[in-house]
Amino acid sequence: MRLEAPDPNKLDPQQRQVFEAIASGPRGGVRGPLAVWLHCAEFAGLAQALGEYCRYHTALEPRLSELAILVTARVWRSEYEWFSHKPIALAAGLSPDVVEDLRFGRLPRFDNDDAEVVYAFALELHTKRLVSDETYARAERVLGRDVVIDLVGLLGYYTLISMTINVFEIPLPKGVGAELGGAGHPDD
Repeated sequence: MRLEAPDPNKLDPQQRQVFEAIASGPRGGVRGPLAVWLHCAEFAGLAQALGEYCRYHTALEPRLSELAILVTARVWRSEYEWFSHKPIALAAGLSPDVVEDLRFGRLPRFDNDDAEVVYAFALELHTKRLVSDETYARAERVLGRDVVIDLVGLLGYYTLISMTINVFEIPLPKGVGAELGGAGHPDD
């Protein structure tokens, strides 16, 4: 790990305020990239507020939100994010077969148009850095304008999370093995 999280017993008042906001919110604790962000308390406060919206309050239903997060984790090879969200995605109704296909960089078979659209939109945006008119029109038709806006925001936020994990080399918890390292990659 390149940058350890600040010691919770040595936080300055601004860091303490952000720490408490995160710990008392729906996440229930301060870990991973959010803990590292505490070095810059103002950034941590703003980013965690955006993250709370992206994770808990978007117009995306949890199954679709978690699908988008797993696509992001896969594209960025962000092991910690994958580890954190895989069980949440499964609990939200994403099928184990879809999760395994994502893990190995295979094209998943979806039972719902909305999941297929979220996958295509997320993968295209991450790998091509834009979405085609066709992909955008389909996403707006299937998901609706407000969901597309939330989807773009969620993908951006979890890209920030994945960048933080990768740059600061945030490790998996002890005893947890990597799942993405040797698997194929969607843009290989």
